[in-house]
Amino acid sequence: MNWEIYIKGFKAFLQLEKSLSKHSIEAYVRDVGKFVEFAETQGYDGLNPEKVELSHLEEFLAWINKTGLSPTSQSRIISGIRAFYKYLLVEDMMNHDPTELLEAPRTGRKLPDTLDRDEVEKLINIIDLSKPEGERNKAILETLYGCGLRVSELTNLTISNLHFDMGFIKVVGKGNKERWVPVGGQAMKQINNYLECKRPLIEPKKGSEDILFLNRRGNKLSRVMIFHIIRDLAERGGIRKTISPHTLRHSFATHLVEGGADLRAVQEMLGHESINTTEIYTHLDRRFLKETIEKFHPWSGK
Repeated sequence: MNWEIYIKGFKAFLQLEKSLSKHSIEAYVRDVGKFVEFAETQGYDGLNPEKVELSHLEEFLAWINKTGLSPTSQSRIISGIRAFYKYLLVEDMMNHDPTELLEAPRTGRKLPDTLDRDEVEKLINIIDLSKPEGERNKAILETLYGCGLRVSELTNLTISNLHFDMGFIKVVGKGNKERWVPVGGQAMKQINNYLECKRPLIEPKKGSEDILFLNRRGNKLSRVMIFHIIRDLAERGGIRKTISPHTLRHSFATHLVEGGADLRAVQEMLGHESINTTEIYTHLDRRFLKETIEKFHPWSGK
């Protein structure tokens, strides 16, 4: 089997055309490598990528299932192989996709933990503004919840990417993809408070001059530090849920969808490549759905 040349091209495609991170590229390559391992152990010595059929993939699925991998892990591997064959089609190396009719195992969707509005307010109000880091931490929470940022997007946020005159911030997301995210008045106000009162007191280290949120030594905050800040506030606020910076992102999206926001708009703000990822936020409770149809459907009163 001569898979190496195909995989090498696949890696270049993911890096140059899809702008994926090194970690993501390695994960995709591992997924394809798993299938190559299967083919070798099953004696399919002449099975090149263009000779793979649906039956081979179904055998592969049964093979990885026997290894004890969870349905989620199995689905991820199948997703990587689908991406590989999509690349082969795009590059005209194949004229059919053997993964097209392959059914991945059902995983179910684990709903993300969220905070309700009162819990978000409690988290923000517990911040001690008399401490040196108080204004900064409040700005961090207002930005996470007000813009729905990933923690890496927050720690890399720069002053030059704040465009408050337009009501937006420019965010660098996964794969170095840029997107414009609306920023609300509350977040803008708190960021400005921090910029005017506290950040000028910190001498930025070389390379961090444009970074918005700094630690007391003038360096960019780490992801771990953001986790620590939020979990400490949750503990002091008596919030019993296990939360993280991502919980505020989930809460941002959930509250938008519950308020009637268009799912495509939420997808754009979150930086999701697929609408399927955003659809997880449609986990609205039955009471909310009932109230919605009673309020908006023209025949609801009949």
